[in-house]
Amino acid sequence: MSMSKSNKKEFNRESLLNQGVTLFMGQGYHGTGLQEILDAVRVPKGSFYNYFDSKEDFGADVIQHYIGPFITQLAGHLDNSDTDALGAIRGYFDELIVELEKNEFKGGCLLGNLMGELGDTSLVCQKSLQAAVRRYRQLLQLGLEKAQQQGTVRSDKSAEEMADLLINAWQGALLRMKIEKSSAPVKQCCHNLLGDYFMP
Repeated sequence: MSMSKSNKKEFNRESLLNQGVTLFMGQGYHGTGLQEILDAVRVPKGSFYNYFDSKEDFGADVIQHYIGPFITQLAGHLDNSDTDALGAIRGYFDELIVELEKNEFKGGCLLGNLMGELGDTSLVCQKSLQAAVRRYRQLLQLGLEKAQQQGTVRSDKSAEEMADLLINAWQGALLRMKIEKSSAPVKQCCHNLLGDYFMP
């Protein structure tokens, strides 16, 4: 049975985004050529522009595509956290650490990598990075607010402030993890914040 035109278009778009995540992770945004992405998913060059207006727009969409599964994974933990939201957040980060160890600390986090590589050079990608971090922060904030109501997280600091601190510390720990080839920095980050500083 042949795919309908709109299904094929969606499939190609999805394949291009998946390939974008893989290549940007491995060799960075600037190190990845459009031709390489198109060859990998066997999409003719001319048709790239049926899906994206430019490499920058593609980059911005790759960022949202990348963060989506993390949001879903964290939301899944929080949905089952009627009694222990802090435990749910810890469980989520524990899962991430297991994945990082399995991948032998390669890659790190695409958001952090692109923040470092693109910084303020591409406004389109910068806005997408800001939006991705905001989505992630809002969800962590909700979890920490729930934990505050449950009495497992200190309430003299705002959940927003703590969510920001957790994201910032985690991103820094991921960079150290990559150079040290060890999960110690990310474990220390989670232990110090989720197992100590955030507690009442």
